[in-house]
Amino acid sequence: MNSRHQKTDSSRHTAYHRPRLGRGAFAPRRWPAWALLALLWACAWLPLRVARALGAALGLAMLAANRKRRRIARVNLGLCFPELSAPARERLLRRHFVVSGQAYLDLGFLAWGSEQRVLRAVKFHGLERYREAARSGRGVILLVPHSVGFNFAGALMARHHPLFTMYKPQRDPLVNWVLDRGRTRFGARLIMREQGMRPVLRGLKAGEAFFYLADEDYGAERSVFVPYFGVPTATLPTLGRLAAGGNALVVPFFASLLPGARGYEVFLGPPLENFPSGDRLADTARMNRALEVCIRRAPEQYMWTFKLFKTRPGGAPSPYA
Repeated sequence: MNSRHQKTDSSRHTAYHRPRLGRGAFAPRRWPAWALLALLWACAWLPLRVARALGAALGLAMLAANRKRRRIARVNLGLCFPELSAPARERLLRRHFVVSGQAYLDLGFLAWGSEQRVLRAVKFHGLERYREAARSGRGVILLVPHSVGFNFAGALMARHHPLFTMYKPQRDPLVNWVLDRGRTRFGARLIMREQGMRPVLRGLKAGEAFFYLADEDYGAERSVFVPYFGVPTATLPTLGRLAAGGNALVVPFFASLLPGARGYEVFLGPPLENFPSGDRLADTARMNRALEVCIRRAPEQYMWTFKLFKTRPGGAPSPYA
C-alpha cells in the first residue's frame, strides 16, 4: 500500500515539516534561484539520455570551477584510497563530479517528472529483505551513506512502508522547497534536525522506517573515533541507541546512478545481525564498516566533497586546513 494513505499513531503526534514557499521566496534577490528552478523543471521533461548529457556537462563545469570542493575531494580520496595511483584517483574524482551534476539535474525529474516515469527509473535489489523487516512489526532504520542518488531513490522507499527522515534546511528557501517537494512526493515525512531524537524513537516504536544518514562529522564532543576507510573518524554513536530504544532492525541502503539513461539502482542489504551489541565503540565501528561496504560498490557515487575528516584525534590539524 502507498504510505500516503496510511496513518500511524506517531504521525498524529509528530510535527512533520511540509514544503511551502514563503513571501520572501519571491523577492528580486531570489530571481537567479527561480531561473535555476526553471532549468530543473525543464530537465524533468527531457529524455533521460539528454538530461544525463547536460548533467555530465554541469558536473565537469563544477569540477573546473569549484576549487574548494575539488581540493576537499582530493584529500578524501587520498586518505580513503591510498592503494590507488594518483591518476586513478583523478579518474575517480572526475567520475564523481560527472554523476554529481547528473544527480543535481535529476532533482527536477524527481519533483516534476511524471509519476510512472519516476517509478520506472529506479531498480531495487533486496527489496524483499526490507519488506520482511517491515512485516516483523519492529521499526526499521535504513542506514544510508551520502551518495549522489540518495534523495531520488530514498523518496521512493516510502511507497513500500511508512518512512520518515531527519534533515537540516539549506540556506536558500527555493532549494529547500524543490528538495522537499521531491523527498515527500511519494509519502515520506520530514523531521527537522532541531526536533531531536524523540520523534525518531516514536516513529520506530510505531513500526515505521527511519532513513538515517550517519556519515557526517559533528565534532569531537558528541562523537567517538572509529575507523572509516582506515582513518580514525569522529562518528556519532547514535545508531546503537536508536536501534535499542526503538526496537529497530538496521538495513544498509545504497543508491547509485546508473550509466546512460538507465536511472538509479538501489541495494538493500540484510539487517545487521546481533545489533546493537551494547558496546558503543564496537557498534559505531560496525556501522562505519557497513557504510564502507556500500560505498565500495560504486565509490564515484559517494559525496567526497564533504569534510569527512575535519575533526582529528587529540585536536590534530584538519587535513583540509
